[in-house]
Amino acid sequence: MKHTLALISSIALLTGSAFTADKKHKPEASAEPKATSPKGAKAYIIFPKDGKKVKKKFTIKFGLKGMGIAPAGIKFPNTGHHHLIIDGAKFDMNLPLQASEQIKHFGGGQTEATIELTPGKHTLQLVLGDHLHRPHDPPVISKAINITVEE
Repeated sequence: MKHTLALISSIALLTGSAFTADKKHKPEASAEPKATSPKGAKAYIIFPKDGKKVKKKFTIKFGLKGMGIAPAGIKFPNTGHHHLIIDGAKFDMNLPLQASEQIKHFGGGQTEATIELTPGKHTLQLVLGDHLHRPHDPPVISKAINITVEE
């Protein structure tokens, strides 16, 4: 399994944005059951740390325990891809996460990204999505962190 996950990650890196979500996709219900997550699976933000100050443009690093990363569209057990929820954006746990300015998709299997936010206080949270951008069952969601973006 470790080699297969490495292969999936390599495909994601080689294809880059080929698997990234279309920012205009509309969430639709699927007859296909949501992907399940194993007990103890955990998403977390490695950097920045809760309470830290960052510049307007900074790199955020994603962490995942107990599961692997696979690009959007690739259905493989115990895998998913990250979605970054900014400032508590609301979403339906039963539908695909809709890309927006406050819900960023990392469907290429990215584990870090450079983002830009307006100056001020912000909250950041990760939600792991299955191959169809839906939260797993049970959902794998990080603790929300608070950051301050400086000029």
